[in-house]
Amino acid sequence: MKHGIIEDYIEKVYGYAVKRTYSREEADELAQEILFTAVREQPKLRDESKFEPWLWGIAKNVTKTFRRDQGKQRAMYSYDIPENLFYEDRYFDDSEEIYDSLRTEIAMLSAKYRDIIVLYYYDGLSTKEVSEKLKIPEGTVRWRLTEARKKLKKECAEMQETALRPVKIGIGFYGNGNYDGKTRPYPNVYINDALSQNILYYCYEQSCGVEELAKACGVPAYYVEDRVENLLKRGAVIEASKGKYRTNFVIWSDKYGIYCEENAEKALLPIMEELLNALKGIAEEAANIGFYKAEKSEADLFYLYGAMAFSYASEHYCNLPYPFIEKNYDGNEWRYIGNMETGNHRRIMIGTQTNLNMGSRGGCRYTAYDRISGICRRQMMYDYQINVCEDILCGGSTEDIDSAAYAIQDGFIIKKEDGGFFVTVPFFTAEQKKEFDSISDKYLAPLMPRYSEIANDFISGYKKLFPKHLTDDADRMCQNMFMGLYAVIIEYAQRTEAIKMPSPNCYCDVITQFKNT
Repeated sequence: MKHGIIEDYIEKVYGYAVKRTYSREEADELAQEILFTAVREQPKLRDESKFEPWLWGIAKNVTKTFRRDQGKQRAMYSYDIPENLFYEDRYFDDSEEIYDSLRTEIAMLSAKYRDIIVLYYYDGLSTKEVSEKLKIPEGTVRWRLTEARKKLKKECAEMQETALRPVKIGIGFYGNGNYDGKTRPYPNVYINDALSQNILYYCYEQSCGVEELAKACGVPAYYVEDRVENLLKRGAVIEASKGKYRTNFVIWSDKYGIYCEENAEKALLPIMEELLNALKGIAEEAANIGFYKAEKSEADLFYLYGAMAFSYASEHYCNLPYPFIEKNYDGNEWRYIGNMETGNHRRIMIGTQTNLNMGSRGGCRYTAYDRISGICRRQMMYDYQINVCEDILCGGSTEDIDSAAYAIQDGFIIKKEDGGFFVTVPFFTAEQKKEFDSISDKYLAPLMPRYSEIANDFISGYKKLFPKHLTDDADRMCQNMFMGLYAVIIEYAQRTEAIKMPSPNCYCDVITQFKNT
């Protein structure tokens, strides 16, 4: 066994731990435990070629134990607020008053009050759920919650409501980057703690300074300064003026969905029936191409045909700008994207995730579409999973059993009773994809002038909703709307029963060949 092989994986193990924990302290602890276990168990490994899957198997098992021991960690604790045991012991008595600063009111509450405040306000649990979580009577929870409110109001006369009602933002990213979510964490993991989310929220519509953010978030200013420094380093905020910060990416909220509800279908109605007839024509001809359908019904494949056709139309007929994405601190071209929609107002878009698989030995790429009515969200397929599916689809079998096992775990492959493999994702060869594109162009090209005019008018109003300093991001979001209007056509067709609803648990994804291997 190569001496020091574990040392080569220290950074990768830490990245793995960061992805699966909620604070730097927890990541350090988990990474150390994984490495310690690997060192202890390494003498039992005889085949060095199997070291990496062996190591990640250990990491997975250690993580399960770690989470079980730790319990489910609350997002609030990722603020990195230190637990000061001296103050905890000294001020544990019920009658002791808390501190006199707004910016320390939650951070400095004793644990029995702070935990309830966090669970009730930050995590949105009911008093009954808090009772079950902390294993104390519900009456005690209600009493302590009341006492905590009294203490906060008494000591913080200027307390802002936002300090007790923090927001939650789902943060992702789009663009290009060499990440796998395991050994190479996605960039959003470094800005996804609760305090960072609230800073990003308050800086979205207007510039804010550190003291303003401290009051709004309800934490000491020096914790805000620490997070702002990290957000600047990670490209998530910019310093709009000296000491004033603005969020440097789009955060979706209900205002975007409300605009879509009020305007999208109304805009498309003049050509809605023509668009539906075109989609039906595409589906009828595409069914005869002879591609691998993964035993999906034509009713389900109708949704895939439409998504692929509008993707083609967007590439060939959309004249809206899509600004170049500059390289980030890690050398990759991507942008963050945030979401805090309530779900009450549907924003128009087609979620399109594509693994280009360009740096691999494979000749296929994977695309998953979502945000289409009735279609389930599909996780991204990794390079090695695409390649093993290609082996099976093009060669009938695979020798990469480890990758096949991961693909089976994620539902991309099913192992049959006879020991063979069944790929659950439709597959187009390069020639079949070319034929499909030709069919799409045949039906959609005549409609594109009118469709483009309608889409551009609708999008011009939509763009006004974005902060002015995010012009490039707004252009990218609006360019995606050209294809996203396909979702409006689908919802109209379902409501009028012009098409069938997809099957339960239906995914809209496809593997397409881009080179012969």
